[in-house]
Amino acid sequence: MVQIAENPIILVDGSSYLYRAYHAFPPLTNRAGEPTGAMYGVLNMLKSLLVQYRPSHVAVVFDAKGKTFRDELFEHYKSHRPPMPDDLRSQIAPLHDMVKAMGLPLLAVSGVEADDVIGTLALAAARGGRDVLISTGDKDMAQLVSPKITLINTMSNTILGPEEVQLKFGVPPELIIDYLALMGDSSDNIPGVPGVGEKTAQALLQGLGGLESLYQQLDSVSSLSFRGAKTMAAKLEQHREVAFLSYQLATIKTDVPLDLPYDRLTVEEPEAEALMLLFQRYEFKRWLSDLEAGKWLQRKSAVAPSPPFTAPRPAAAEEPTEALSKDGYVIIDTMATLEMWIGAIRHAGVFAFDTETDGLDTLTANLIGLCFAVKPGEAAYLPVGHDYLDAPDQLDRATVLAALKPVMEDPTIGKIGQNLKFDRGVLKRYDIELAGIAFDTMLESYVLDSVAGRHDMDSLAERFLQHTTVSFEEIAGKGRNQLTFNQIAMEQAASYAAEDADVTLRLHQKLWPRIEQAPELRRVFEEIEMPLVPVLSRIERTGVLIDESILAAHSVELAKRLEELEGEAHQLAEEPFNLSSTKQLQEILYDKQKLPVLKKTPGGAPSTNEEVLAELALDYPLPKLILEYRGLAKLKSTYTDKLPQMINPLSKRVHTSYHQAVTATGRLSSSDPNLQNIPVRNDEGRRIRQAFIAPPDALIVAADYSQIELRIMAHLARDPGLLNAFAAGKDIHRATAAEVFGMSLEKVTQDQRRSAKAINFGLIYGMSAFGLARQLSVPRSEAQKYMNLYFERYPGVLEYMERTRRQASDRGYVETLDGRRLYLLDIHSRNGMRKKGVERAAINAPMQGTSADIIKRAMIAIDGWLQQEAPPVRMIMQVHDELVFEVQRDAVESAKARIKALMEGCFKLDVPLQVDVGVGENWDQAH
Repeated sequence: MVQIAENPIILVDGSSYLYRAYHAFPPLTNRAGEPTGAMYGVLNMLKSLLVQYRPSHVAVVFDAKGKTFRDELFEHYKSHRPPMPDDLRSQIAPLHDMVKAMGLPLLAVSGVEADDVIGTLALAAARGGRDVLISTGDKDMAQLVSPKITLINTMSNTILGPEEVQLKFGVPPELIIDYLALMGDSSDNIPGVPGVGEKTAQALLQGLGGLESLYQQLDSVSSLSFRGAKTMAAKLEQHREVAFLSYQLATIKTDVPLDLPYDRLTVEEPEAEALMLLFQRYEFKRWLSDLEAGKWLQRKSAVAPSPPFTAPRPAAAEEPTEALSKDGYVIIDTMATLEMWIGAIRHAGVFAFDTETDGLDTLTANLIGLCFAVKPGEAAYLPVGHDYLDAPDQLDRATVLAALKPVMEDPTIGKIGQNLKFDRGVLKRYDIELAGIAFDTMLESYVLDSVAGRHDMDSLAERFLQHTTVSFEEIAGKGRNQLTFNQIAMEQAASYAAEDADVTLRLHQKLWPRIEQAPELRRVFEEIEMPLVPVLSRIERTGVLIDESILAAHSVELAKRLEELEGEAHQLAEEPFNLSSTKQLQEILYDKQKLPVLKKTPGGAPSTNEEVLAELALDYPLPKLILEYRGLAKLKSTYTDKLPQMINPLSKRVHTSYHQAVTATGRLSSSDPNLQNIPVRNDEGRRIRQAFIAPPDALIVAADYSQIELRIMAHLARDPGLLNAFAAGKDIHRATAAEVFGMSLEKVTQDQRRSAKAINFGLIYGMSAFGLARQLSVPRSEAQKYMNLYFERYPGVLEYMERTRRQASDRGYVETLDGRRLYLLDIHSRNGMRKKGVERAAINAPMQGTSADIIKRAMIAIDGWLQQEAPPVRMIMQVHDELVFEVQRDAVESAKARIKALMEGCFKLDVPLQVDVGVGENWDQAH
């Protein structure tokens, strides 16, 4: 591995740091509501660098305001990037002040990027005989690497010298520009040559040299051994101009005129007084204490080795974390060793484990190995299915599972895992019913803060342990040639798998004490999220029957309708165009038909997104037609064409995957297929639901909570008018109309009920008078009058909304009735529109989150009934506020009554929960 020379010149890509810190850190603010997270993150990384390397020369380089020469070369350069968020922009000036007060030279040069300034300084220093360390997360910088210039990749904390660049990218540093020119760079919107990806670019450059050489030898391209080589020369010729433009865009300038040469980038003594004032204002209390105690930037003793460079971490995880060592990892290759580990597991009473498989479908995946950890740093890998091993070198899978079955099925031995639903499904395939499912680190993190970031193991290890795990791609490779786990060499497989168990145990030890400190979060975790794991696993494994013939017929009809819509669109546009092309649609709508531009993309082009088209469709026929075309095309590609392909050959059913740790509010989501997005209010969506059928001896039963979020709002608002209406079983929309318009229930017209319904549901989602006016097609003043009347009649609702806004602002989060916390990242945003949007979300989140908690409790209660009494009923789907079942025909009536009772009785509100239950041969009939 490359060694860093003593006292290198360190060049910091400040802009890379800035964005990394902004996205990695929680939205920290001071008491004045000023955002501080990005500043804290950047300073934390800078401080680590200075302590680690003790440099005498440093430069922190930021992008300057305004366009650069690359924008003149290519008008779409970085045009896809959204504008800098206001709460990040406001941190730049004070951050610059802090960097300067730390005694660090700061550079920002107009007309070029930070990369160009760093490239100029790096090459000049290298020519002068100095060693240079560039700290960045930008892969473009790899082109600068040389024996004198090294990169620290701040994303993975790895050091890249020439050999490491070759290993990482498949080409040496001197061909990185050519590599980027061929395959493009989506992060900077560098186009590249269409059809050239990572492997193709590597093959071309390894076979024929750089771009100039390559274009001189196009006739030789077809002789290279990569997929598509025969036609690649023609593609390269066709896109020659784009390739050389991409080369210019990817090339870092190394001749930028600078006022400050590399040898004057000296680190000065910090300006303690200036730093103290800044730290006081932005409330960096620990650093302020360090300054006052004279410990700021205190360097380690030369006797002890410096700690490794680490990425920034949230304030909540600032306590030191013991470095993760793999010295205690072992391979279980004898039954005696396995028995010893089983004994250790029983003695511990709780242990972390993970399964390793050759696939991600639990119905078909083969178990390749298991890993266990009972103490941090002590983990074992048990191989049972590696293909390349001879039978004597690994234990027999059946013998191993027979020994493990009593432990895995023992409810008194607690299991800790990361996404245990998957492991349960894998073991179920081998007739092991996992019991004692106690802790899932994915769900522990999710319950603590659903919006803190991703909840996968790699992300959690970075966030809470400051440890970068070995990725699967590192041991298995990428793309078509990626190995499956059964093909991985034993030492690599064992280290990778044991790390999974070790990290999972360490994460649990970090996360669980935080949940224990908040009784309401513990309740959510222990009463809702963990009991739901086996429930969802059972639903997924059961799956749902699909009638392929219904979908095939529907697909043909949709294709015909899409063709008709395309013809109508061409007529309205008075010319043919591709309805799926954003660019062509922009030209038709805005350049030729001169429709008003309501919104622009981040790149400045007029928007054609759904929201914009919906508004234009109120006045113009073509946008309305485009919306219908898009909706039908999505239904066809996502459902009528795709669902038949997703039928499992073993079960003859479709098996979705439910996700507990994705949405901010606690709602479940699903994928492969996504059952949440099938429309219910139009004929096309209902046609798709008709294809979800019951087996011959059964019927579909669908049970749906009626107006559950309105009922939760009535409970939260404690408004007597709403509570009385629900308690009396009145039609809530008719009752609201009667109150708002001052008349008896009998005199309310359908239009008045429709207006009241729009108000009721609009308030749940924080709708403004302007939004209500658009929905009802009335003047804004009339909509405001309706809302004023509503709040006069239901003052408790207005009080709830105001109370929730205050709580959101004071705490930074709101809560469900069960105590689930819903954090609001931009509640103190200086952007007025963004802040109002967050306040609307704050009003809705307790209702939506409580609704999610209630249906989860209902699923757990119903599953308990199914497991204990084994009626001829199977729970097969959960969609929004609805549960769907297959029920044997002669048990339908009793099942309906029991399901309704369990769903209505699983949670107590001040108003009664109501569940509507339907029955049919298919889902549409039942719903």
